[in-house]
Amino acid sequence: MDKLGFLLKVLVASAGLAVLIKYAAPAVPLPATTLSSLTLVFLPTLIMACLLSWRWQQP
Repeated sequence: MDKLGFLLKVLVASAGLAVLIKYAAPAVPLPATTLSSLTLVFLPTLIMACLLSWRWQQP
């Protein structure tokens, strides 16, 4: 039952994020430049790398 609850949480979070991207993202004035696209592509990876390295160093 715990796996089903986790799956439902992920599904609801994914649906919420999709709705947010569909309706709220067009209102954000983001220029279509190479720097902004590279930032959006690599930022999640960098955040996860920082969090995992921080967690790895915890005793």
